[in-house]
Amino acid sequence: MYPPQLVQPMKNELVNNGFSDLTTIEEVDQFIQQSGTVLLVVNSVCGCAAGGARPGVVQSLNNEFTPDHLGTVFAGFDMDATARAREHMLPFPPSSPAVALFKDGEIVHMLERHHIEGHMPLAIADNLKQAYNEFCS
Repeated sequence: MYPPQLVQPMKNELVNNGFSDLTTIEEVDQFIQQSGTVLLVVNSVCGCAAGGARPGVVQSLNNEFTPDHLGTVFAGFDMDATARAREHMLPFPPSSPAVALFKDGEIVHMLERHHIEGHMPLAIADNLKQAYNEFCS
């Protein structure tokens, strides 16, 4: 498990942009089951989270349509919450970072690590915006 002083600034990148920090199994379950659209980010300490996922996700919110609810778990830190989030993301294999869009509790769009790693934030943002335009309008 990573030390809190390392993780907190990385959590804050999303929390300061409107994401709920989900730290328990119960919080994840309640979050996913909300009506409407839900964006759930599996955050990570890796370079592709710092260089692509977090900035891309934040950029994606500059769109006409956006998810109704924003949340995040942190891999390697909020262990139980992350495990539960990954259960909700099945049949996709565990991945961090990862970004999942749910509509009325069902997963409708997924970005796995291989969709994030090596991609610029703008490409990640554009991918998510297309999903928002389809599912959040």
